[in-house]
Amino acid sequence: MINQVRSELARYLRTETVGGALLLVAAAIALLWVNSPWGDSYVTMTQTVLPIERLHLELTLADWAKDGLLAVFFFVAGLELKRELVVGELADRKRAALPIIAAVGGVVTPALIAAIVGSGVEGMDRGWAIPVATDIAFALAVLAMTGSRIPAGARVFLLSLAVVDDLLAIILIAVLFTTALSLLWLLAAAACFAAWALAQHRRISSPVVYVPLALVSWYALHEAGIHPTLAGVALGLLTRVRTDPDEDEAPATRWEHRFQPISAGLCVPLFALFASGVPLNGKVFGELFTDRLALAIILGLLLGKTIGIFGISWVAIRFGIAKKPANLEYRDMFALSVLGAIGFTVSLLVAELALSDVGDGSAVELAKAAVLVTSMAASLAGSALLLRRGRVHQARRAARALEPEE
Repeated sequence: MINQVRSELARYLRTETVGGALLLVAAAIALLWVNSPWGDSYVTMTQTVLPIERLHLELTLADWAKDGLLAVFFFVAGLELKRELVVGELADRKRAALPIIAAVGGVVTPALIAAIVGSGVEGMDRGWAIPVATDIAFALAVLAMTGSRIPAGARVFLLSLAVVDDLLAIILIAVLFTTALSLLWLLAAAACFAAWALAQHRRISSPVVYVPLALVSWYALHEAGIHPTLAGVALGLLTRVRTDPDEDEAPATRWEHRFQPISAGLCVPLFALFASGVPLNGKVFGELFTDRLALAIILGLLLGKTIGIFGISWVAIRFGIAKKPANLEYRDMFALSVLGAIGFTVSLLVAELALSDVGDGSAVELAKAAVLVTSMAASLAGSALLLRRGRVHQARRAARALEPEE
């Protein structure tokens, strides 16, 4: 009975709708908490240090959420991307090209807009990276709730776009926020990745092998000076996705089913709880539309993402570089491009990293507020467009059903 309940809970947590709802609830709790009379207790909680002295890890609870829990999130994302690239719809080279090209456009365009609008503003030497990432969980949740009547290719396109987008963002994090690189620890991480790949090749299935490799690779990247969430992506991409004749499921599929509920039900909501506590008052709302840092993020996300994703996709399809997803029209792709402007998880992470040492900390809070407000605006606009497109597709299916058979 207990196992059945656990199985049902895991299945429930695998749905994007539930994961996105938990993320939103956690963010709402953080916002209400920090803006309540008990706001000081929220700040105290996030800044509480939970050390592991033997490993010289002096991290706050917020740091553990940012560096540790998100590694699980990116591991699941890496597994999904590997599966789609090898055995999914993206195994077709031209179909795989489109979300990759779109992700590049969705990274470069927001970065350019943010850099131009925020030129000369303190912190924008690295802050231009804040609007480059699309939130996978949030965007897929909105699609699941409002785009159920859109062809199935929409989910694959958005998922692949968001995963590649976040992978590029994580690479930017590794490049921009690596201050002192330790070659020895970097080699240790590489050795862990090689051992993981070898274990997969030898068909080893014991967690006694994989759990230590995952933990050591995370720690090695942390000590190397590289953001340790990169370990999650790397391990996901190194996991086998093809099923052997004697297997019911490949390791990537099995682990995705196991870890996705943990990621959606625990890791991402907890990160949102620790990252979304932004003081919102009249001063902050006023600065959102007057301060150039906030405007750079808002315009980078809302305009840069939409224009970058849709514009470069249209060009790639038009010139035969890539194929349009099955049964999707350009208007569908435009709606999905608007969802690409939902930059929650990784954008908040980059804001923390880029602006934490700027001024008295108000820059971080303003950047987070800009990300939250823009992500909400993008989710509402994207939802409206998806609902309209869904009605169009539904009407066409109904019309085809009424046509007499020849």
